[in-house]
Amino acid sequence: MDYLHIFRVNAPLSRVASFHQQPTSMGAITPPPIRVELHRVPANLSGGEMDFTLWLGPLPIHWVAQIEDVSESGFTDRQLSGPFAEWVHRHSFAAVDDHSTEVIDQVSLQLKPDLVWGSIGLGFRLGMPVLFAYRAWKTRRLLEKGSD
Repeated sequence: MDYLHIFRVNAPLSRVASFHQQPTSMGAITPPPIRVELHRVPANLSGGEMDFTLWLGPLPIHWVAQIEDVSESGFTDRQLSGPFAEWVHRHSFAAVDDHSTEVIDQVSLQLKPDLVWGSIGLGFRLGMPVLFAYRAWKTRRLLEKGSD
């Protein structure tokens, strides 16, 4: 299964890339009722592993992701362990002009062939349009403050 979401933020590429390379940005743009608990993360997303739990209400979903291919134009997080059989999420940033950036999220995933985890993964996949719409709204809200 694949998912694609694209939005524009009125902030320069350098600001968008810098924001997304901070591990705390994940929690800042995650919608309630999901809560992010970071266990082990690199100081910035220049590569390495992120170990975290997503709390869907009372349900903990433990996840370990490898951060790869980091540059000002984006990065990839690849699930090493978690709720999916496979999860690869490419975060790409492209300058539209000096003051705006396009953010492209491309996710490739496969559900686990397990009744419980497959159902949780399917629910997560079906909720991705809402998740990424919230992330776009919140990213704009955080980065467009004080934009030039």
